[in-house]
Amino acid sequence: MTTQDTFISHLVELRDRLLRAILAVIVVFLCLFPWARDLYAILAQPLIAALPAGGQMIATDVVGVFLVPVKVAFLVAFVIALPYVLYQVWAFVAPGLYAHEKRLVAPLVVASSALFVIGMSFAYFLVFPVVFKFMASIAPEGVAWMTDIDKYLSFALTTFVAFGVTFEVPVAVIVLVRVGVVSIEKLKEIRPYVIVGAFVIGAIFTPPDVISQVMLAVPLWFLYELGIVVARFIGRSPAAESPAPEGGERTETGQK
Repeated sequence: MTTQDTFISHLVELRDRLLRAILAVIVVFLCLFPWARDLYAILAQPLIAALPAGGQMIATDVVGVFLVPVKVAFLVAFVIALPYVLYQVWAFVAPGLYAHEKRLVAPLVVASSALFVIGMSFAYFLVFPVVFKFMASIAPEGVAWMTDIDKYLSFALTTFVAFGVTFEVPVAVIVLVRVGVVSIEKLKEIRPYVIVGAFVIGAIFTPPDVISQVMLAVPLWFLYELGIVVARFIGRSPAAESPAPEGGERTETGQK
């Protein structure tokens, strides 16, 4: 098989994997569509609970009352299908991995899915109530604090992504150490910069209040330390510790 044929076969497989992942999300979405309004009600509950008595959300777009719940249903469908989507990614890259790397990828896929959901849950159950209660307490007298449902969805989505990605830090640290990109000693050395970066990220991706910034920065720092601890037990892979000889190639068993 020529290099061009191999490249084309990889593209075909990539297309098939993408189609399967997209189809999985669509199937879950279609199952959730009848409950789209209920899903949005659940998403909006932290804000509704913080509004003054009689307060409510508004829709300034004609079709917003339909599209916003549909977007929420699609978001939930993606989260539910996330393990399968990550499995498709793993199945695509698996043939190029060593045997010991394949054993590590499966737990990382599970951990990545779980940590992303935990990050979103942290934002929903802990960050949202604190932030919305704070915003309600500083609203000027005579101002009706209401928000458009589409803007609220954008805020919630940004926050979910920020916390979901933040909670992936241990996985990123483990992978970097495992493949030999960085050492544990180096990770400890750059700790002060990571702490400063955590608060900068918190300031960028959270509302302009100190509480929510701290609630993002502190978990990011903690998860960074957790990644270092776990990486110390896992260690570097044999392939990362001993460079490949010239002309060496990977085989299905991970031997060269």
